[in-house]
Amino acid sequence: MISLLIFIFHFLFFVFVYVRTRKKDNTKQAIYNLLFMVIVFTVGWALSTMITNLFFPPAGFSKELNLDTISLIILTLGESLFYKFYYKDLFTTVVEMEK
Repeated sequence: MISLLIFIFHFLFFVFVYVRTRKKDNTKQAIYNLLFMVIVFTVGWALSTMITNLFFPPAGFSKELNLDTISLIILTLGESLFYKFYYKDLFTTVVEMEK
């Protein structure tokens, strides 16, 4: 269930960035951003899974908090920090940019 919520969060964020980039720039740039985010997600999940396998028990902590869920949580935290700086212009409004 936790994994599903994380996947839904990622999907909604991908759609949000796609729509905002398409409005701001063009469709080509929006598709490039979408492909970039998919690559960051897949490579980041692989790296966080390797790190999780080193530090956590193979069974995880419970049925819902297994190794995949822990690695997805670590990935989401890392991505949120990265995207906060990479896409900071998408989160600002015109009023904030004039100040």
